[in-house]
Amino acid sequence: MVLRESPTVETLTGMVVVFFVQGAVGLVGIQGHLFALAPPLLARPWTLVTNVYAHASLPHLLGNAVALAAIGLAVERTSTRFRFHAFFVLTGMLSAIVQVLVDGLVGQPTAVLGASGAVFALVGYAITGNAVVHAALRRFRPDRTLLLVAGAALVSAVVLVTAAPNVALVAHAVGLGAGLVAGRRRVLHARAGRRLADHP
Repeated sequence: MVLRESPTVETLTGMVVVFFVQGAVGLVGIQGHLFALAPPLLARPWTLVTNVYAHASLPHLLGNAVALAAIGLAVERTSTRFRFHAFFVLTGMLSAIVQVLVDGLVGQPTAVLGASGAVFALVGYAITGNAVVHAALRRFRPDRTLLLVAGAALVSAVVLVTAAPNVALVAHAVGLGAGLVAGRRRVLHARAGRRLADHP
């Protein structure tokens, strides 16, 4: 797959474009209303998607972009463009929604934006969806409880490692957990013929 056909590169391009649009509309003071997901969730339904591609600052964008480039280019090799983009948007939306809901339950409701939930989902997918781990799980068939405990431990470790002020830890955890489950089921994997058909 050449870079111009890469869904990772397309996603990175989308993130950069959205960031510039954020800067432009921010000059008139409406940036948050257009891009960040905030309660009530359906008051501005478009933010369910825009929050996944929007970022609060240039370092925020660069951090997620580097991580996405590192993991996305590896994951996309076994997938199709449609599956990759759908997975990125859906896991990003899920992560943001849960983050907003949890924030509202335990403290002050906050607005959320950024691709980290979706990026962590790709990381989780790479962990359980790769050929080595997948073959090992099929061969040894570990107990489901053991898998759940191992997954929970991994998610907890990632939350602790990424803990910092103004970091959406719940989104990180939800994204990674969703990716681990999706990778176990290999939902992004497509047969070679499908990949070729999707990338003429």
